[in-house]
Formats: sequence, structure tokens, C-alpha cells
Amino acid sequence: MKKISIALVSLVLFTVSCEKSTQVSDTTQSTETTTPKGQEAVVDEESAPDVVKLASSNPDLSTLVKAVQAAGLATSLSNAGPFTVFAPTNQAFDKLPAGTVEDLLKEENNSKLGDILSHHTYVGVIKTDQFSDGQKLGMVDGKSLTITMVDGKPTVNGKINILASVPASNGIVHVVDGVILPE
Repeated sequence: MKKISIALVSLVLFTVSCEKSTQVSDTTQSTETTTPKGQEAVVDEESAPDVVKLASSNPDLSTLVKAVQAAGLATSLSNAGPFTVFAPTNQAFDKLPAGTVEDLLKEENNSKLGDILSHHTYVGVIKTDQFSDGQKLGMVDGKSLTITMVDGKPTVNGKINILASVPASNGIVHVVDGVILPE
């Protein structure tokens, strides 16, 4: 009788153990099947933000952030870099002809939008005190822009002003008052 009781208790414990194991296994499986996110989805409250997170935290750059996301460049710009990004303000985008931004944000124009945004990105870090008159920067799109000193301050192509420069964990963001269109 003692052997039967021990056998029954063992069977019950084994069954309960298997049920719990199945529940844990099901839970583990459901978290493994979630859609993977890119580098921009990494949560890090301690380190300096990367260029995408920095731009995302500034409401004056919301149009740029939408454009970066629409062009599928958020993951690239969240990687190690280093990058120098010339970030046009919302007001800079507003200076473009009416309907331009809305048209560029359409899915069928992702390539064109990507080309324009790539013209705002330089691989490497250049701080404002490192700019010099006539300096040419080879941008990610393969074209160059020129830094021109006006009243001792660097401008892009002689007409776009740098309003602020903010270091990021993977580069630097120069907030600018114009959209830099490739020539």
C-alpha cells in the first residue's frame, strides 16, 4: 500500500511539473516569436542618446524624424557611426514648396527621400570649431557640400546656418535652418 501511495504522489507531482513546464515553454515561445526591432529600439536610459534618439527628443525636428523613419534610415543612423548629421528644423522643411514634404513621405518616393537625407549625413564627426572656409564634405549620397565661413560662423553652401550643435553617442547633430538639396 505504501508503494502505491508513493507511486501515486510521484505521478501527481510529475504531472503538475509537466504542466508548469509546458506553461513556461509556451510563454518562452511567444516572446521569441515577436518581431525583432532594429538598433533604434534598444532602451538605454544611461548613455548619451544616438543621433536618432536625440532628434526624436526634439519637437522642432519631428518632420526630419518622420522622414528618416519613412526612408528606413532609423536603424542605420542608430548604429555606431560616427556620423555628422545636418538636421533641418520643421521650419526649414516648411520653406520647401507646398506639398513637397508630403510627396517625399509617400512610399513610392522612399528612394528620392533617402537620397536627400543621405546628403545631410557625413561619416565621421566634425565639430563646429573644425569647419573651415571652403571645406568640402563628401556626404553619404556620394555628393559634396561646401562649408563657407560667414561672419566667422560656418554655413552650409553659404546659405544654410547652423543653429545648434549637439553631441550624440554616435556622432554630432548640427541643427540647421534649411534643407540641403543635392545639386
